[in-house]
Amino acid sequence: MIRLNLMLLVAVLFSAFYLVHTQYESRRLYTAIDRAGAQARQLDAEHAQLQVQKRGQATSARVQQLASQKLQMRAVNPAITQYVTASGGVSDRGGSSQAVRP
Repeated sequence: MIRLNLMLLVAVLFSAFYLVHTQYESRRLYTAIDRAGAQARQLDAEHAQLQVQKRGQATSARVQQLASQKLQMRAVNPAITQYVTASGGVSDRGGSSQAVRP
């Protein structure tokens, strides 16, 4: 009878230690999930902020300003426009035509 009691005591102790270990693992995993969720929310907010900045950088007024300042581009006007004809020539808007020879 004493052996049976000792075996049952060992089984109860083992199951108690296993229960404590399982609860500890459960809490550890829950906090890891909670941290990951918080990080996901933070990254979503940062992504939304970056999208707003991206839209702000791509406005036509900003693109035009950068093109004129950094690339030194200028608006099209008839005085500097040249048209290429199907015969391979280049003609100005003013009517003078020059043939381009390869």
